[in-house]
Amino acid sequence: MLNSPILNPPLNEHRVLVGNRGEIAIRIMEACRKLGVAFTGIYTAEDACSGHVLYAREHGGAQGLYKVSSYHDANELMAVADVAHCTAVHPGYGFFAEDFRFARRVTKRDRGMIFIGPSWKIIRELGDKINTKRLARSLGVPTVPGSDRPTYDEMEAENIAEDVFDFQLQNGVTHPIVLIKASAGGGGMGIEEVDDIDQFRSVYRRVRNYAARQFKDEGVLIEQRIMDFNHLEVQVVGDRTGSNPVHFGTRNCSIQSTGRQKRLEVAPGFDSTSNEYAFDSVRVLRDIVNYSLTMARKVGYDNVGTWEWIVTRDGNPFLMEVNTRIQVENGISARISSIKGNAGVDLIREQIRTALGEPLGYAQDDVAFDGFALEYRLIAESPEKNFTPWVGTIDRLRWQEHDWLEMHTHVPKSAYVIPTEFDPNLALAIVWGRDLNELKARGLQFLDELVLQGHDAQGHPMESNVAFLREKTATILKF
Repeated sequence: MLNSPILNPPLNEHRVLVGNRGEIAIRIMEACRKLGVAFTGIYTAEDACSGHVLYAREHGGAQGLYKVSSYHDANELMAVADVAHCTAVHPGYGFFAEDFRFARRVTKRDRGMIFIGPSWKIIRELGDKINTKRLARSLGVPTVPGSDRPTYDEMEAENIAEDVFDFQLQNGVTHPIVLIKASAGGGGMGIEEVDDIDQFRSVYRRVRNYAARQFKDEGVLIEQRIMDFNHLEVQVVGDRTGSNPVHFGTRNCSIQSTGRQKRLEVAPGFDSTSNEYAFDSVRVLRDIVNYSLTMARKVGYDNVGTWEWIVTRDGNPFLMEVNTRIQVENGISARISSIKGNAGVDLIREQIRTALGEPLGYAQDDVAFDGFALEYRLIAESPEKNFTPWVGTIDRLRWQEHDWLEMHTHVPKSAYVIPTEFDPNLALAIVWGRDLNELKARGLQFLDELVLQGHDAQGHPMESNVAFLREKTATILKF
């Protein structure tokens, strides 16, 4: 299905409500300024000292910043939008980014606005893992073996699990595992493993109850647990016509915490010139890009989105899910890309521009790629203690400037108390290199030059994941 073109006023007549915080809020504001679009930021009491608040005060003008009690309160966001005369809402990532009900409300209310993201119908269609799996299978796109519709009945779910166990045994898997997943979940939430069918019922009930509490939907997905894989992504961008989506390459996001949260990402997704794989990595990357674009064209995908893939050690790809939003790691896809020979691609800028009605203005042949990029997520946490968040004050965050380095952070130059209400993410560092060896060397140089200091309430020095990132740099794009 294709969306009808939207007739919108010129970009400079818009005002965007930035419905988020921290680093992503700053990047949205920066993108708005590049486009000549006014913006309005929000903040809570806990975020009064955040860099996104300082940026909004400096660059947002009289209607550039409003205080709210919660980023999760849709009524407050709508009230701010009305007071500031906003014409569009950018949800960033997290919070309302993949909430089709929120997106629908933004567009359908009496004073309708533009939701900067895919249309709410697409978010609804692709936001459910089971709907996505069903669509993928109808197009011949490979998916993980298991159910392709919501399962609410315990006996039915157990029968599906038994079939998946048998499938693995018949295919030589000596220790089969079944995943029980909340169908409406995302970001690794609402997923548990079962390696014994006798455990199935109790785990199924736990996941179903969790899904009902967290996502207001008890639907559960049963599928095979693939043990040895890399996590790859395809970056897709389309305009409001939904007719001409293009891709901005692939990413490898396999270096994660024990809770399946990404910590280091690399673009492109494989590199056969530096690493040996037991499969044709060029073919796999080509296949997952083509599969992703096939689905995007089918649904008329009309903004920024990411198709997430599992690739097994023998080179078999399986679609995991579609993220209908901008992702944290969008910057590495942008860094290796150029449009019509022009580097400096900003995918958040492209997202805003196309959401406000401008045509994409280029085709796939106009997008080229050069070199490699990695993203370090700098986080106040202790990898040695199961990635437990660290609580305290950041005294100094400094780095050396390089033409191959981008830093995105909301941590101000002054002392910064990390709000305990949010994840202790501090900064994103994006490093570029001509080849993988140069990328690794520059990544390590950045980490060696980085100054990150802080203390907790007892005066003990801060904990961070810098050593973890340094160790993992040697393994990027290895299988």
